[in-house]
Amino acid sequence: MRAWLVIVPVVLVTLLGIPLQWLSVALRLPTRRTIPLLYHRLVLALIGVRVRVVGAPAPARPLLIVANHVSWLDILVLGSRLPLCFVAKSEVARWPGIGLLAKLQRTIFVDRTSRTATGRVAGEMAARMNDGDPVVLFAEGTSSDGNRVLPFRSALIGAARQGMGEEEGAAATIQPLAIAYIGLAGLPVGRAGRPHLAWYGDMDLAPHLMEVLRRGGVEVELRFGAPLAAGGRKAAAQEAERAVRHLLAQALNGRHG
Repeated sequence: MRAWLVIVPVVLVTLLGIPLQWLSVALRLPTRRTIPLLYHRLVLALIGVRVRVVGAPAPARPLLIVANHVSWLDILVLGSRLPLCFVAKSEVARWPGIGLLAKLQRTIFVDRTSRTATGRVAGEMAARMNDGDPVVLFAEGTSSDGNRVLPFRSALIGAARQGMGEEEGAAATIQPLAIAYIGLAGLPVGRAGRPHLAWYGDMDLAPHLMEVLRRGGVEVELRFGAPLAAGGRKAAAQEAERAVRHLLAQALNGRHG
């Protein structure tokens, strides 16, 4: 029953927001950034998701935020904190409903089967960051069970920096970010329970979504790290991976600062 009581207002808010955001994107209005922010905050409130933030997004622009990836909820959680753009696999664009929302969020889609996709995507990332939008890259290339960080892929991190350097003479600032699911229904979530909140592997989206809506009471921590020092593609990816691993461990162990 709770799931349907959540679904109805979420659908209504979505149907109201779609034409407003479509118009904002088409006309490049300032509201193309603020509508998703308000939408994500409202949807999280309806679902029953609380977000705790440790640290803050770097004020420097252009900014590339490199994060781990745990669940479809990550998009709502990050999108509720500040205006930004995501990088996602091209399959997402074809998902019913979600594909449309991703496009209205101005998501940058990458075809992982194309050898020439990296250059095009890097150009799009550079253009968005040049326009003042932080870009979020889930550098693992997939989602995890929430207890660990998978190896980072260096191609897009390096390409984004190279693209910014070519266009503006200065590479983008890279900031690590850990996304940690730390609570459910007012209780801490341990190692055994965290995979039930994560959406990963070959899990179907609809059953997982309904389970989250039925339960509610999810607590998430976003832990921002210090911007990384400049370096080559592989060095930047390795440094970002180490930083995110450290930040995630701090969040899951309840450490402050």
